[in-house]
Amino acid sequence: MLPEVTAIRYVTPLREGGSMPGVVEGDDLGVYVAKFVGAAQGRKALVAEVLAGELGRRLGLPVPGLLRLRLDPVLARSEPDQQIQDQLRASGGVNLGMAFVSGALGFDPLCFEVDPQLAGRIVWFDALIGNVDRSWRNPNLLMADGQLWLIDHGACLIFHHHWPGAAGWTRRPFDAADHALARFAPDLAAADRDLAPLVTEALLGEAAALIPDEWLTDEPGFDSPDAVRAAYVAQLAARTAGPRDWLPEVAA
Repeated sequence: MLPEVTAIRYVTPLREGGSMPGVVEGDDLGVYVAKFVGAAQGRKALVAEVLAGELGRRLGLPVPGLLRLRLDPVLARSEPDQQIQDQLRASGGVNLGMAFVSGALGFDPLCFEVDPQLAGRIVWFDALIGNVDRSWRNPNLLMADGQLWLIDHGACLIFHHHWPGAAGWTRRPFDAADHALARFAPDLAAADRDLAPLVTEALLGEAAALIPDEWLTDEPGFDSPDAVRAAYVAQLAARTAGPRDWLPEVAA
């Protein structure tokens, strides 16, 4: 299970994201970026955040730490913004918290350099999870003290929005033409050689096990949260199994 903290104060919204995450203070006095089950994208965006983020971490990629963020809707009383009030009231219970990266700047591919090996591993990972939300227009990457951080994976794993057609997704090609790291000559061959053998059913199961039951209950077509987890594992295991003809060709 992911570690859990309770939100004790809503600090400020982050209006850059469509789901309007916010910065909150936890009962451990830590500061976190909160993503809410009551946001327009719903709980599946949070499922994608956990599964993709924890898989990325196990592959050695820099993803800020994730945790279960328990929220009491009473926090909405102190918020003057009606939209924030509504979101907090709709988000009682378990939400997603992400470690706040202090001093971070949004990544600009024209201002920062990325090693081709790291660029290749990130593009490979995005191709595996079908992450269309890492373009040069909206990189969803942060830089802090020379460290690159991967954030915002809620738009990936699109197959879980239509489980009956999910099997077709496993061979869907990934278009990296607009990827934020395309200009850094990402070494996809090396990434595929190094990372593909690591994506075992056991590794995928470890990441899927961290998805809270609350976000998987009552999923149409499944009789339990564990059945939904098994479906995610099967999807990603099938995509990883060769031939990986979904991998993109990237022209720098």
